[in-house]
Amino acid sequence: MADRTEESWRPPLLKKPENSWQRFLAAIRRWFDLQAGSAWRDLVVELAEAKGAVVDAGCGCQPYRCLLPPDVRYLGIDMVDSKDQFGYHEPDTIYYSGTTWPVADGTANLVLLTETIEHVFDTSQFLAEAQRCLRRNGLLLITVPFAARWHFIPNDFWRFTPSCLKRLLDEAGFDQIAVYARGNAVTVASYKIMALIQPFLLPQGCGFVSGMIKRFLGLLASPLFVLCAVVGNLSLRGSGGDDCLGYTVLARKPG
Repeated sequence: MADRTEESWRPPLLKKPENSWQRFLAAIRRWFDLQAGSAWRDLVVELAEAKGAVVDAGCGCQPYRCLLPPDVRYLGIDMVDSKDQFGYHEPDTIYYSGTTWPVADGTANLVLLTETIEHVFDTSQFLAEAQRCLRRNGLLLITVPFAARWHFIPNDFWRFTPSCLKRLLDEAGFDQIAVYARGNAVTVASYKIMALIQPFLLPQGCGFVSGMIKRFLGLLASPLFVLCAVVGNLSLRGSGGDDCLGYTVLARKPG
């Protein structure tokens, strides 16, 4: 398995909605994608308070940019090979290579890392760059998966616990560190059942006949898929648990 370079099934990329129809489809996607939906619930609250300069590192298709106030100064950064690997090339984004971010010291009020650091092998160096770019008292906002499959193969390296996240951020020079679980064991169970069904509803890499068979089986299982989505979303209203979908992390650069 360690030599694999591709996923057997890849979910559609999270994209920035451009109109009302796309916003509606994105909301439906978040209802059925508990990972994305749980991260969105946390980010809605935190990003609404953003001010000044925002650096979105590993920004992808900028799916959370729409949550920021319109008067912030937004800059996305991502790897130079993003277009070749994932097919996106977004405005207000610097595509770079190497380890040093193309951002000046002490210029960002907020650094946003959504589902990013699990794809960075040298996590400590990456967090040090976030600390360098932030102003004093600047906010670092991170989301990471925990109960998630191996994805974006081969560039998926880590799953972090709260104790690991706190230690990494301590060592990077952050304080006021808070880690919040997204979901609980019920959320995870619902998510995993849905993950078994989803490749049948949206088959990839198969012929016409096998694809039709998979879709038929997926339709048979669709009531269970919808039920798990309902249960999973309801469970997100409860307290986070030790067995969760992922974590949302807040930390500040000392003043």
